[in-house]
Amino acid sequence: MAPAPPHVIARARDGRLLACPGAIKPGRAATSTRCLRQVTLSRRAMAHQPRDAEAPLLAKPDAAAPAPAPAVKRNKYPFFCAVLASMTSVLTGYNVAVMSGAQIFMAEDLGISDAQVEVLSGVINIYSLAGALLAGWTSDRLGRRLTIVLANVLFLAGPLCMTLAGGYNALMVGRFIAGIAVGYDFVIAPVYAAEISPASSRGLLTSVPEIFNNTGVMLSYVSNLAFSGLPPHLSWRVMFAAGAVPPVFLAAGTLTMPESPRWLVMKGRVAEAKTVLHRTSDTPAEAERRLLEIEDVVSGGAQGKGSSSAWKEAATKPGVRRVLAMVLTLQFFQQASGIDSVVLYGPRILATAGVTSNTSLLSLNVLFGVAKAGSILIAMALVDRAGRRPLLLVSTGGMAASLLLVGSLFAASASTKKGDAVVSAATVAAVVAYVVFFSMGLGPMAWVYSSEILPLRLRGQGAGLGTAMNRTMCAVVIMTFITLYKAITMAGAFYLYAAISAAAFVFVYACLPETRGRSLEDMEDLFHTK
Repeated sequence: MAPAPPHVIARARDGRLLACPGAIKPGRAATSTRCLRQVTLSRRAMAHQPRDAEAPLLAKPDAAAPAPAPAVKRNKYPFFCAVLASMTSVLTGYNVAVMSGAQIFMAEDLGISDAQVEVLSGVINIYSLAGALLAGWTSDRLGRRLTIVLANVLFLAGPLCMTLAGGYNALMVGRFIAGIAVGYDFVIAPVYAAEISPASSRGLLTSVPEIFNNTGVMLSYVSNLAFSGLPPHLSWRVMFAAGAVPPVFLAAGTLTMPESPRWLVMKGRVAEAKTVLHRTSDTPAEAERRLLEIEDVVSGGAQGKGSSSAWKEAATKPGVRRVLAMVLTLQFFQQASGIDSVVLYGPRILATAGVTSNTSLLSLNVLFGVAKAGSILIAMALVDRAGRRPLLLVSTGGMAASLLLVGSLFAASASTKKGDAVVSAATVAAVVAYVVFFSMGLGPMAWVYSSEILPLRLRGQGAGLGTAMNRTMCAVVIMTFITLYKAITMAGAFYLYAAISAAAFVFVYACLPETRGRSLEDMEDLFHTK
């Protein structure tokens, strides 16, 4: 496809090009005021089209649209950038989930109680709140790239502290450092992936952090199994030490990535942003269009307001309030549905189901990890084809059904005086099904959808707030699970999670419109957040 001429600077939603002669001259990135006015007037005129008047739950094709142009070869460079930035999420998954098997040997070596196990397992998520809330501020000032480097430095220090810990207090210090890194990663990885990606592959690339997070969970289970044969006083220490090696290489690799073009424009570095956009877009015309859209948002007042002004706007604009409510509710359901009860307490759940030996417990835990990491590839393959909304609906519906079955099987098992091999096997299969349904939809889509719908001026802070909700609910689930199942039985705990998953299905069906194929800046029209 031949590159678009310099005067082509925007594309209407019906596929027509809007031109402004002389608006973009060769070698220059700035857009003239007259051109911006023409584009703004054109956009306002198009806003009266019926299909843009509301935020539809399902995107409808435009019958009047022209025949599609020949397929454009997708640019592989943004995929490389998103993968490299998201590899830090492997460390997040590893550091959070390594406690699943390590707690068995820590209790034997250090004599920590069930209550202390609950705290050590879940407190990393409480500590991550500080990192999540700081990540928006840090990424808006230092840039997305340096924030990822900072997260890697913390991921080096935290596991080293855990490895050398001689008691409960030292373990808490190590979990605090790792928790700050987790908070940073949960915010910055999806934001960077969304901002570096063209619309054609944004859903896939924004899913990459969740893919690597699940990979880290799986690797932590493999580590639990691989080092379980060592003496108890060494096994859990080696499990944590293994997570301290990759951050060194990841920090160095991150420095080779380009900075987010949206952050560069916010800082007035438009020429650098244009260079990055040309490297990360599918065509030169798309690069020019993306630049225009970003500049249009920034020139409309997105930049130049302090964070207090931005939050004042959130309190006064219904569209902004709606988006923030969507982000917070979606993140609430992602964790309140109980996934981390399986991630952190898989061996306990399996033991209650009738599995006895440590080797069998840890081996089946690896199966959970493989299912969790592998099934997210379904979301990766379908997110830009089927859309976000269908995946969320299938996911939450399947989770509710699977959890209901798990609870029923535990209830049946409790009614027999000795373990039933068939019931045990069915319970394991039902838990695997729950993990698969979670990871093919709600797991990655909560981050994809949240990073897409937030307006540019609130993206860093809004992502931090959503991550804070996510980590808070994760901590609540982890730090109460042992107490919960002892109080209402294992069956009762899973019945509760099934009810929450059913509520998540209703929320998605009633409240979340489809966003597939829209540019990040176009979201402001869809959700009326300008």
